[in-house]
Amino acid sequence: MQVQQFEDRCFCWLSQQLRRPGDGALARWISRSGDGYGYLIFSLALFAVGSPLALPVLQILLLAFALELPIYWLLKNTLRRSRPYSRLPHFASLIQASDKFSFPSGHTTAAFLFATVTAAMLPALAIPVFIWAALVGLSRIALGVHYPTDILAGAALGSALAWLALSLSGAI
Repeated sequence: MQVQQFEDRCFCWLSQQLRRPGDGALARWISRSGDGYGYLIFSLALFAVGSPLALPVLQILLLAFALELPIYWLLKNTLRRSRPYSRLPHFASLIQASDKFSFPSGHTTAAFLFATVTAAMLPALAIPVFIWAALVGLSRIALGVHYPTDILAGAALGSALAWLALSLSGAI
């Protein structure tokens, strides 16, 4: 069996396991929580509660996302991996993705970037923020727009870029 055939089978099984009865509202909601506005709201909330870490967290997140966006875009548009619903004629996704390529998952990259920065700067939030990031990745499989390796690559890329930004900023 070829690697892509194996991944197609894994994707079909996993997406079926993750889908709840109904229209996928929970998966949509979790996925949307990783759309980007949440990162800004979190940063503003740190300022609102007077956290002394508000400015450093915001600066590191801005640096990390400035690194992430061009690298993510270059990978996605160079590798040009088709989304599962484009490759598998019998499969119907629950949403239409904003672009046609799947590798790596941008939502998962951003979620793990955010989770890694947050966990490094605010360790008390590490467990919930990484659970949330993992749920964002799983929601993308449940919605039918990413393969498992898209999610794993996004998690690795986001985490690595977060550590790079933390290092460049002198936070670690």
